[in-house]
Amino acid sequence: MTPETKEKIDNLLQQNKIMVFMKGNKLMPQCGFSNNVVQILNTLAVPFETVDVLADSDIRQGIKEYSNWPTIPQVYIDGEFVGGSDILIELYQKGELQQLVEVALAS
Repeated sequence: MTPETKEKIDNLLQQNKIMVFMKGNKLMPQCGFSNNVVQILNTLAVPFETVDVLADSDIRQGIKEYSNWPTIPQVYIDGEFVGGSDILIELYQKGELQQLVEVALAS
């Protein structure tokens, strides 16, 4: 990953409490896993931003190195990597995602 790509990711995470690196965007997810993440966050009715990794190959590869996680989507809350679709579903079902989001938005 180039220093420029790392800086771009750092800036995105600093500027957004809830950030999703995904295929497509929150209005038009381009894969089922990305859609799952968008639906969960919409259900929680929280503000979040997305980056379409299909539109930026540097980010697409860079985010995998940044998090040391091989798959997309990737969800960050308050600058911390939370996980992908499966982890988000699990946290949501346990009621833990709501707590993570509330704490992040309150800070």
